[in-house]
Amino acid sequence: MLTKRLIACFDVINGMVTKAHKFQNNVDIAPAEEIASRIYEDQIDEIIFYDITASFEKRKIDIETIKKVAKHVFVPFTVGGGIRNLTDMYEVLKAGAEKISIDSMAVRNPDIIRQGALAFGRQCIVLSMQVKKVEKTPSIPSGYEIAIDGARIFMGMDAVEWAKKGEMLGAGEICVNSIDRDGTHSGYDLEIISLISKAVNIPVIASGGAGKPEHLIDVFTKTGTSAAIISSMLYSPRMEWNYKVKELKDILASHGIPVRPYKEPHEGM
Repeated sequence: MLTKRLIACFDVINGMVTKAHKFQNNVDIAPAEEIASRIYEDQIDEIIFYDITASFEKRKIDIETIKKVAKHVFVPFTVGGGIRNLTDMYEVLKAGAEKISIDSMAVRNPDIIRQGALAFGRQCIVLSMQVKKVEKTPSIPSGYEIAIDGARIFMGMDAVEWAKKGEMLGAGEICVNSIDRDGTHSGYDLEIISLISKAVNIPVIASGGAGKPEHLIDVFTKTGTSAAIISSMLYSPRMEWNYKVKELKDILASHGIPVRPYKEPHEGM
């Protein structure tokens, strides 16, 4: 049985990790490399880094911060934000990333998914999507709409249909970011995660809403997701309690959910 992954996601502005509530009211936490190093040592399975204002500001991604983070982490490292073309993808990989996350630019130019998959392999391409629950219409039959540029612009696109198209174009993984649940600590949006997991044949990452271990148990037992983002649970000052990765893995394992084993520091960490 494939193990379920726990992923730390950093929203970064000017080199600082920041936490938001429903994509707004950001609070700075600490330099990205500082938090990345601490969470890597805590044995997180993967790390995702989003330069969250790059697309909206129409600028290149912050390569220097990527380099700083990459020096401190030796787990799969995904980077996104402001990726416009193959040159940007190459620069991100050269800076130390293993995967490239594309979101707003993929909506504007879907062929960038195909280009990236052909150039670097589909295992490198993560299609990230910002989704919001809306009224069902003929153009949005799932009741979930795609947004871009940090949930600033809504596109009238159906999230499930976009996920299927992304897979067809060559995405190797899909990250579903719930705008409604982001930073709320109220649990993942199980409905859209289930819909997309059933619609595609590639791994799905659940994002937005994690606040306590029960939310992880729910998303792994009630949906087909392969991984879950747990950022707030690890370092957000808006949480009453920050968890250690080992705590969370022990809880998941006790509920029969397969996770990558935690290694005590003397075992080689």
